[in-house]
Amino acid sequence: MGAPTAAELLEDLIADLEGKLNLAPGSDPLIGKKGKESKQQKKKSNEKKHKAKSKENSTKKKVPAADPNLPDICKLEFKVGLITKVWVHPDADKLYCEEIDCGEDDGPRKIASGLRKHYSEEEMLGKRVLVVANLKAKNLVGFKSHGMVLCAAQANEDGEKVEFIEPPEDAPLGEVVTFDGLPPPAPFSASQVEKKKVFAACMDGMKTNDDCVGTWNGHTFMTSSGPCKGKTVKGGVMR
Repeated sequence: MGAPTAAELLEDLIADLEGKLNLAPGSDPLIGKKGKESKQQKKKSNEKKHKAKSKENSTKKKVPAADPNLPDICKLEFKVGLITKVWVHPDADKLYCEEIDCGEDDGPRKIASGLRKHYSEEEMLGKRVLVVANLKAKNLVGFKSHGMVLCAAQANEDGEKVEFIEPPEDAPLGEVVTFDGLPPPAPFSASQVEKKKVFAACMDGMKTNDDCVGTWNGHTFMTSSGPCKGKTVKGGVMR
């Protein structure tokens, strides 16, 4: 019998190796290893996902339930704002479009107001105002308005005098107005405000007093720097 060929020697080495590794003849030695690694990786991946989900659930901000027993005015959110940009609505005769800085992370709010009869663009720009911040966004002649500015109105010989209810000059932008003698506001969501018609329920009680100060059923609209008020309208409705 002749000497084994190189091919035969190689086959013997492979067979010997298969025996030592406990592999079936002709199998790929990497398959078993890859399979094991795949299971381990899958297990680790699932553990990471579980930990991430647990962390997310533990850090998730809990939204308190709306308190139906609060006075209606405390269900609204009035924020101190500053008009930083104003322009004429291109498709509506009575509307201005504004950008109002309310100290929010998302940047200024875009709001439309029917004030062209009462203020010039120059008078609007730089005004400190109160923004009703938890109203549902509305499309006003193609412009999406995220809230409204609060004004006082009173009938006069020209029809109506309308002016802003203004916070004090040093009230911080974004501060939420409180009400003298009432619990701290706990604003409802925009959907709740609309569904329960909260703003409409407050309108009868919102008036300026003899000092032009904004009130709701006699409770003053307050900031950390003092009350919010108009310039000249006394006993006017606020809207």
